[in-house]
Amino acid sequence: MNKNNLYFHIHYCNHRESYEDWKYKKKITRKIEHYELLLVIGGKGYIFNENKDYFVKQGMLFYFRPNVLHCIEPDLNDPLKFLSVHFSFVHVDFCDNMWNLTTEDNSFEFQPMYEFKNYYPILHIFKKLVETWSSKLPAYEFLCKTILQELLFEIFDNLKRQNTNYSTTLKVEKVIKYLGENINKTITLTELSELISLSPSYLSRTFKDTTGYSVIEFFNKMKIDKAEELIILGDKKIKDISESLGFKDEFYFSRLFKKVKGMSPKEFYSKNIHGY
Repeated sequence: MNKNNLYFHIHYCNHRESYEDWKYKKKITRKIEHYELLLVIGGKGYIFNENKDYFVKQGMLFYFRPNVLHCIEPDLNDPLKFLSVHFSFVHVDFCDNMWNLTTEDNSFEFQPMYEFKNYYPILHIFKKLVETWSSKLPAYEFLCKTILQELLFEIFDNLKRQNTNYSTTLKVEKVIKYLGENINKTITLTELSELISLSPSYLSRTFKDTTGYSVIEFFNKMKIDKAEELIILGDKKIKDISESLGFKDEFYFSRLFKKVKGMSPKEFYSKNIHGY
């Protein structure tokens, strides 16, 4: 696949998490006339795709091709939660002073399903895509096409990283799990390196190669994502949320939140709780 020659059209994006209508649908069988990427972020159920049944798990990515029958069967007690994007694309080539447009079904060479050991970078970009699409702000369609390309690149790079050194990946997973369990604390690189018996420099390099982020960038993203959830709940002050996530300086927390989310915590609260 030549990544430089693809032009995308996004039909729509979806964030299905707690819709009441979804909870009572026992089985959805369908064919679509375009492509779809669906990332499972929670819940239980089964997905049938290209002649195989999958018991879904968090971190699974499904690829649905046009006009291929597939089936989604959620667990009614714990419905599926997922992000999805529906899109079409063409190859755009410029040769001999002429534009050529072609479509090829095997352009991505994607499998029907992938299970990522570390899906956090994919989740982060996928959420940005869906949020941008839902916002409908000026130029959102153009922005979404750019983010979709970013998402596809991350998927390919993630697959490469996943297939390099499994023992190293397990160590990085242990670090990520430890970070998640101690999201309310301040953690040092030395502490993490002792946890997995690697030198701090080797851990830094390995973590970056595996996740695409430095340890501190990754931990900060985890904290800010958690802060986003707490702000939406609306029952805590920004200062309290900052302290609960291990930030001693509320102003540093606010600057970091704006860097990651593109707006301050107060702006995010106003947008999501009170509207514009």
